[in-house]
Amino acid sequence: MDHFSKEQRTRIMAAIRSNGTRPEILVRHYLWRQGFRYRVNLGRLPGHPDIVLRKYRTCIFVNGCFWHGHDCGAFRLPKTRVDFWRSKIERNKQRDKEVQQRLATMGWHCITVWECQLKKPMRDQTLKDLAFTLNHLYLRDHAVGYRRLEEEWGGSMAAEPDRGE
Repeated sequence: MDHFSKEQRTRIMAAIRSNGTRPEILVRHYLWRQGFRYRVNLGRLPGHPDIVLRKYRTCIFVNGCFWHGHDCGAFRLPKTRVDFWRSKIERNKQRDKEVQQRLATMGWHCITVWECQLKKPMRDQTLKDLAFTLNHLYLRDHAVGYRRLEEEWGGSMAAEPDRGE
């Protein structure tokens, strides 16, 4: 049984924001301080990712554990209208999977940051891991092979000792 009237419950549910949430702002502020530049809720991409880093060809989704059915201690299925909530959350999970597959086929990397990973004890490590992952993706995607560089240059690199050729 719901403790609120239908009108009160409607007001409560309508007040829940889909973007500009506290976890999303935490991630955005961290990325900005680390020198990452991004766009927010880019509508031209499937699923309207929360954060889009074009230079890194990466979309970041900051998901709430309840709305996206994360398998963690923060997620609990409501005791009322169980069938409705179960199907809604399953639809959300399926949609998330489809959106990320579409983005991957377009050449985008997708990263999901969960709300529970941004709680105090894990926040710093989660954000550091995010920055590391972004840098790793950039280097992997933009790497110029050493041998190819050597062939184009025709000699050894400036910081390398001569190999006696």
